[in-house]
Amino acid sequence: MRDLPRLKEISGILFRHGLGEFAQRLRLPRAVEKAGQWLNIPFPDPANAIPTPIRLRKAFEELGPTFIKLGQILSTRVDMFGPEWIIEFEKLQSTVPPIPDEQLAATLKQALGAVPEDIFAEFDHTPIGSASIAQVHRAVLKDGTVVAVKLRRPGIVEKVDADLRILEHLAHLIELEFPDARRFQPSEIVVQFARSLRRELDLAVEARNMERFAKDFAGDAHVRVPRVHWDYTKPAVNVQDFVDGLPATPVEALAAAGLNPPLLAKRGADAVLKMILLNGFFHADPHPGNVFFLADNIIAFIDFGMVGRLSHKRRDEIVDLLAALSERDERGMMNVLLEWTGSTPVDEEQFAEDIGEMLFQYDHVPLKNLNMSQLINDIMALIRDHGIVLPPDMAMLFKALLTLEGLGRQLDPDFQLVEHLAPFVRQLILARYDPRNFLMRSKQTLREGFAMIADLPRDIIRIGKDIRHGKFRINLDLKRLEQFGHQLDKSVNRLTMGIVTGCLIIGSSIVMTVKGGPTLFGLPFFGFLGFMAAFFNSMWLIWSIWRAGKNI
Repeated sequence: MRDLPRLKEISGILFRHGLGEFAQRLRLPRAVEKAGQWLNIPFPDPANAIPTPIRLRKAFEELGPTFIKLGQILSTRVDMFGPEWIIEFEKLQSTVPPIPDEQLAATLKQALGAVPEDIFAEFDHTPIGSASIAQVHRAVLKDGTVVAVKLRRPGIVEKVDADLRILEHLAHLIELEFPDARRFQPSEIVVQFARSLRRELDLAVEARNMERFAKDFAGDAHVRVPRVHWDYTKPAVNVQDFVDGLPATPVEALAAAGLNPPLLAKRGADAVLKMILLNGFFHADPHPGNVFFLADNIIAFIDFGMVGRLSHKRRDEIVDLLAALSERDERGMMNVLLEWTGSTPVDEEQFAEDIGEMLFQYDHVPLKNLNMSQLINDIMALIRDHGIVLPPDMAMLFKALLTLEGLGRQLDPDFQLVEHLAPFVRQLILARYDPRNFLMRSKQTLREGFAMIADLPRDIIRIGKDIRHGKFRINLDLKRLEQFGHQLDKSVNRLTMGIVTGCLIIGSSIVMTVKGGPTLFGLPFFGFLGFMAAFFNSMWLIWSIWRAGKNI
């Protein structure tokens, strides 16, 4: 009930953008039509309707921060959506107005525990950036340090929590009513999205990410990460060094400032690839707005709310994929991709044949001339055709690589990501066969094997006890079982109402034969009352059965 106002607002925006078709696919055409009339929203003419990806993008922008962030997360799922959807999701931007001045001081005081004048020597009330979750102000600390103050919007946490509850419910409905969408695991996507968004709402988490990146690049003079001022950083505010540099575009402005765009493209690529392949902790959204260029061709990264993590196993799989690609080994490439599919059933013979056909297009292309963006798009198209869903970390990785190559091409038309990728791959291969690493992995494998053997008798005894005491259970995940239960409840309710109606008719007929007692229209009052109740019950049963038949 507490989310009903927001649910009505969401419904109104979706209808207004002509997205009532999704409710129609849920077999609720009459409910959609009535909702549209109730909300006084005209349905768009299908002949003049703009493409669905554009309408959904506009609806997300109007729905606010939660849905804008959802769209940005979906833009990383190149394994699920075609290029026309990804392009629209990437356009998602917030047009949220700045926090009003009368609220700004109160919000800062609540976040920092003091008014701005007590903390900063200067504070610019006009934000230099205003987004859906937070806005950024330039300020000067008492010691003269110029800082950027990132302030979370007031009331945003409550609104996001309400939206996440609604999204969780919608994802559950989609899994029930859209069988072809279950392989995309919408509930799991919403759970991961909720976890990511709640981390992004906590600006102190972003500050810890910044410190991790700063530590990883402590010895690199060409990469800078803003320093966090922890005395003033809280979950609702992040105070960091101000980055006074040039944005990634336009290239002409960079050259006019004495910077070298091709060198910047090289250093940026090396930095991001080091994050991904060596550190396993990377900036998941290195678009031009999050990259600044400083004097001496130094690169500064900002906005570390969206980050990705890769385990050693994932990095080894990437190396195997690239090795299979360089050797045009379709079976090796298929084995890596199948490792990412999880439990998704795949026709392996057809999959291998399609991979071989794709690799044939690159048969005579030297690895150094390979267009990484085109290759990733081809792999993603192949994955979509076979209904494969990538793990979230790999989907985020591929999206980061696409964004990185696009940024590199803006800075240098001759930029080739593969040329920068090769040295890191060689380093990973050498590290894989390093005797020390091999010995370490062998020790870990033996330790895990001995632990499993040691635990095996206890596990068998526990299973035996559970069987003997009737506690042994097998969990089955049947998506439509809950819906079947609801249908069964409705059928039992109709049957009960039918029995009650029959009893009312029989009882009223008996009462009609009894003389005496109050009357109405010359008829026994209680007998007449029973017949009327039976009549209305019968009308309800007929209407209920007819409506159920219409929805089949």
